[in-house]
Amino acid sequence: MDPAKRSDLVAAIVGMDEEAVAVLVEQWLSEGVAPAFIIDVCRGAMSEVGARFEAGEAFIPELIMAGEIMRQVSLRLKPHLLTGVPHKSLSSVVFGTVKGDVHDIGKDIVVTILDAAGFDVEDLGVDVPPERFVAAVRERAAGIVGLSCLLTTGFDSMKATVEAIESAGLRGQTRVMIGGAPITARVCAYVAADGWGSDAAAALTIAQRWAGEAER
Repeated sequence: MDPAKRSDLVAAIVGMDEEAVAVLVEQWLSEGVAPAFIIDVCRGAMSEVGARFEAGEAFIPELIMAGEIMRQVSLRLKPHLLTGVPHKSLSSVVFGTVKGDVHDIGKDIVVTILDAAGFDVEDLGVDVPPERFVAAVRERAAGIVGLSCLLTTGFDSMKATVEAIESAGLRGQTRVMIGGAPITARVCAYVAADGWGSDAAAALTIAQRWAGEAER
């Protein structure tokens, strides 16, 4: 693959040029480029968008737009991935806003970003009780659990959820990340989670690192 052509797709995604991305994906498919390779290039672009967000060079609207572009690319490639080169998700993720909290904007952004980056994400919604998280982890053999909350009252729900996963004997197979506006390192320690993030870019970075460690 010509590095310049790879850079064109990355630049189109980072530049939020939805039309250019669609044209390039169609061109690559017509040239016989493996769909899995296209996905990998898109993941790299998504990581760059996340880095720009962390540096204050991109904002929530850009994250949402990039996520939507990636969703469209995934939909276009899905038939090819199913019939051609098989695509293995980085990891199965269960995500939800914990019991007692019904805020979903932050959760939805993270779910979109993770899905676009190649993770197999199940969104459990809001006000999710610990037992629902446990059931989903068991059903999907999820390697990552994401707990979201916007209210400080959600801290105890997060803690209860981690304890429920532990009691179910599933703690050894999954890692727990928590996120939301009030989350800090101290809250992470209180909840006994494995990691925390204050935004979608941080969640993506953590998930990619954990998935990479699991594959080694």
